[in-house]
Formats: sequence, C-alpha cells, structure tokens
Amino acid sequence: MVRILRQHGFYVKSQNGSSHLKMYNPITNVTVIIPIHAKELGKGIQNAIFKEAGINR
Repeated sequence: MVRILRQHGFYVKSQNGSSHLKMYNPITNVTVIIPIHAKELGKGIQNAIFKEAGINR
C-alpha cells in the first residue's frame, strides 16, 4: 500500500504512534491515513484509501 502511494507522489508526512501512518501528496494536496497492523488490510479499506487518494485500481 505504501509503495503504491509513493509511486503516485505521496510521501510520509507523520506517524501517530505505531498504529497509523499519514501520507501526503503535494501535487494534489491530498492526505490519506493508513492503519498499520500486523495483518493485511481488508479489500474494503484498501479500496477506500485508494479512492480517497484518487488512484484507480
């Protein structure tokens, strides 16, 4: 997830504790928050993050 967002111009803006990562794209002025867990994210959460980021998958 982070790798795909980086390929689309996002960079890590901050990390709140160890559970969430905030990524920002200065070109589109979009910030997305990614939950960091031991397991993979569900398809619904992945799709919601990509939609919020403006990435079609």
